[in-house]
Amino acid sequence: MTRPLFGFRPIRYKQGVTLVELMVSMTIGMFVVIATTSLFSAVKTSYVTQDEISRIDEQGRFVLEGISRAIRQAGHENWDVSEAPVVAAAPWSASITGLDASTLKETTPGIESPVKAVSNGSDVLAVRYFGSGTGTNGDGTVLNCAGFGVAAPSTQSTAERDRAWSVFFVGVDSSGEPELRCKYMGKTSWSADAIARGVESFQVLYGVDIDDDGIANRFVNAASVHILDQGIVPEGESAAERSLDRQRRSFWNKVVSIKISVLLRGAQRVREDEVKARYDLFGADYAGSAGLKDAGTTIRESDLPAKTRNRLRKLFSTTVQLRNSTRRSIS
Repeated sequence: MTRPLFGFRPIRYKQGVTLVELMVSMTIGMFVVIATTSLFSAVKTSYVTQDEISRIDEQGRFVLEGISRAIRQAGHENWDVSEAPVVAAAPWSASITGLDASTLKETTPGIESPVKAVSNGSDVLAVRYFGSGTGTNGDGTVLNCAGFGVAAPSTQSTAERDRAWSVFFVGVDSSGEPELRCKYMGKTSWSADAIARGVESFQVLYGVDIDDDGIANRFVNAASVHILDQGIVPEGESAAERSLDRQRRSFWNKVVSIKISVLLRGAQRVREDEVKARYDLFGADYAGSAGLKDAGTTIRESDLPAKTRNRLRKLFSTTVQLRNSTRRSIS
């Protein structure tokens, strides 16, 4: 066996990588990480976008369906009973009323004490109707906007007071998000429940039948209906009689159809495009002729708060014909 010269062992060189190879490897790894991160981000954005689209579509359909159902109940009288039903008398308040660019307090009666709108001039729509059956929730065939059953008035003398309400308006939740709310009279007090979040604008037009042929002659906002009412010269010997006559002849009793338009927005920013979107809730013709006088019927994304821009938005609209005649003579 050969022994090492002078007691030294032979040198063995270890294999490794050069600095250039190390840099190349790190660069490739960096590109792999960037590509993986970009793919993950794209997949996440796509998922969030699709989720937002689905949520907005679902809420939009739910809102239109709920409001349409309430409108079709306007003026409802239950004739499907063995005894004579409680019916609306001519001097009673209208079954459809509304306010422009307003919101409501949850505990005040009906649409009393309105305040300035909190979401792009959103409107207030109030519907009145009779319930059906007895007991706290009636027989379940007539529901208010919150889904609770409404009983029929017990007597004709208390019917006007006991007629049910379904009131739609936009409020703001604790996080600052605008939401469509439903206001109704509970067992002992008024209350309001949220229906849909992200309601950027809720707008209403009323089809008024001026010539009593059952067809709307024109669609106007609530302020215009109130102006028409101001032109009525009430008759009667006393102030009370004149007040009842004005109520009987109100143009709100001539509303035969209603246009609803709701602009919904997503909960988070998912778009990267320029902020140029414009939404005409009742179309370009109405925007050109009355949009400047009817707040909230035209929404420009560039005018919205910066934190709400670049969210998904979608417009939902429908026209509902009233099933029950609310018209009374204005002669």
